[in-house]
Amino acid sequence: MAQLLGLTLLSFFITGILLVPFIDFLYKIKFQRQKQKTKDPFNRYTPVFDRYNTWKVGTPFGGGLLLIAVIAVLSLWAFGMFSVDVKPWQLFVILFTFVGYGALGFYDDLKKLSKRETGFFGIRMRYKFLIQWVLGLIIASVLYYQLGYTFIFIRGIGLTDLGFLYIPFAAFVIVSFANAFNIADGLDGLASGLLLICLGAFLAISSTQLDKSLGIFVAVLMGAAAAFLYFNIYRARLWLGDVGSLSLGATLGVIGLLTGKIIALAFIGGVFVLEVGSSMLQLLSKKFLGRKIFPASPLHLLLLKRGWEEPKIVMRAWLLGFIFAILGLYIAFF
Repeated sequence: MAQLLGLTLLSFFITGILLVPFIDFLYKIKFQRQKQKTKDPFNRYTPVFDRYNTWKVGTPFGGGLLLIAVIAVLSLWAFGMFSVDVKPWQLFVILFTFVGYGALGFYDDLKKLSKRETGFFGIRMRYKFLIQWVLGLIIASVLYYQLGYTFIFIRGIGLTDLGFLYIPFAAFVIVSFANAFNIADGLDGLASGLLLICLGAFLAISSTQLDKSLGIFVAVLMGAAAAFLYFNIYRARLWLGDVGSLSLGATLGVIGLLTGKIIALAFIGGVFVLEVGSSMLQLLSKKFLGRKIFPASPLHLLLLKRGWEEPKIVMRAWLLGFIFAILGLYIAFF
């Protein structure tokens, strides 16, 4: 555990130093939020977000690019430094998720800058969603065929073998958390702060399972996320961008799958579940009932519309996330 905590501090220190010139670099290449109508991951316009966040125009995004680079390099260095016997396919799952979803998110970020809806940058949302599922199914297949994952742990029942159904189930978990994180990344510090809480819980779980390779990756990710949060809290100097939110969300889902604690993951990431759940309910209500069930969605936009200040929403979400994480750990350990 001491080594893991040391890696967290090292990751925090390195990422924190690199973020300052990286922010200046993003300003220089004008990788900044543009004044245009915002769309959510379901391709719906979000007028409530635009109404309360016009002052964020000009803030650079794309912080996820640096996080992906630092975490990947530092994790690989740590595996060699501590002579960790990493399963090649486990390493593939982690890095493929991290980089694959990051590349898809980077495409979305470039689209925001292009302001184009046709041609290469005008690919339909349904196809981007399909790509997410293709990536998820590839990762899930490796978990099933190469690493032998076929089970989930349910408290009071034990290990439940899903057989071949594990593949679509695991893909669903990965895609769901990728989009849940992306949706939650709408307020300064919201998603990155919640991620830090979730990672703390999974660091404890991986330590008890003696999975040192996963523990190293989680520890490095924690340090980088903490450094990013310093620049992302209200009023943010930097955002993750889709390159970071899709990558980190999908990776959080994979971490839950690798520990085998899927039910615990649903509670540890409970606020993310509430965010994507409220968006899905709104989407389904409009499609099948022809009306909205919420004045606005997801949950953080609803609270904004009701007059809550952004820092209050974020800090109370962190508190709720902490309680959810404790509940998830209770389910995982007992």
